Amino acid sequence: MSLAELSDLLGREFMQRALLAALLTGLAAPAIGTFLVQRRLALLGDGIGHVAVTGVALGLLTGTSPTWTAVVVAILGAVLIEVIREQGHTNGDVALALLFYGGLAGGVLITGLAGQGANKLQAYLFGSITSLSDADVWFTLALAVVILTVTLGLLPQLFAVASDPEFAKVAGLRVRFYNLLLAVLAAITVTVAMRTVGLLLVSALMIVPVATSQQLARSFRTTLAGAMAVGGVAAVGGLLIAASFPADTTVAPGPTIVLLALAMFAATWPVGAWLRRRRRLAEPFPILTDDSPDEHEVGHADGEHPHQHGDDCGHPAVEHGDHVDYVHDGHRHAPHGEHYDEH
Repeated sequence: MSLAELSDLLGREFMQRALLAALLTGLAAPAIGTFLVQRRLALLGDGIGHVAVTGVALGLLTGTSPTWTAVVVAILGAVLIEVIREQGHTNGDVALALLFYGGLAGGVLITGLAGQGANKLQAYLFGSITSLSDADVWFTLALAVVILTVTLGLLPQLFAVASDPEFAKVAGLRVRFYNLLLAVLAAITVTVAMRTVGLLLVSALMIVPVATSQQLARSFRTTLAGAMAVGGVAAVGGLLIAASFPADTTVAPGPTIVLLALAMFAATWPVGAWLRRRRRLAEPFPILTDDSPDEHEVGHADGEHPHQHGDDCGHPAVEHGDHVDYVHDGHRHAPHGEHYDEH
């Protein structure tokens, strides 16, 4: 597609609606996904997406809006999932699996009973962002605003509950309430992303940007902000990439968005690995006392050492008591008379 054709496409109303919906979804999904990753519930969105298929099918069967019925069923499913998880029974994972697969199978069955073909359901399973109406965009906007407002407004409480529930309970926070609130927000997020990337891929948009941001960020707030930025870029960029293909090809925006997010993760992973190694090497030494064991040995003699350390030698210098150690070849060199001690 030429630039002129792409410019003409961007000027059309359906594409502008799609871009707005993609941006909103790209911001909202990683915002909730950051807390799910913190709670080690990265696949919760995938499970809720399976349950929401039944909600879509009920909407098709009753002739009502599949989006609204999906919201209701997804919220009920998320609350049930949280209750099962909270009970901590040994067979809790089996119960969740039954719920997930039952939701998907029930949705396909009810869709057939409604007289609708698989093509109708496919728009919700894998997304159909370019067919959004004005009402769909307003619906997405309203839900995205609710998600971001609650998430950012209750950030300290949600973080405390997600990172250390026992401490949060001692601090007086209503842990069960915030856990249920997070589950409900996750269900709403799934329905927001339903028409963008689809119910079967929504979990990827919730988790992959978070994993990408974690490669570079060192704090929870930075991870959250970075994940939202990555999600927004992936959603809008994936839509534009899908739209740039020739008209005689059928490239779905949903998978393109997910693949672009995965590509961004692959691009940042080597940088993240390098940064983590640098941080480990620059960690300060433990304070040595008279009772501390001697954890160093004499290294190279002055004439044999292949490298002379100094201010401009290029190796990280770390203060160690009354002297400076230089990080070199996986260990630390400390100048000591005519030789170097190796830690």
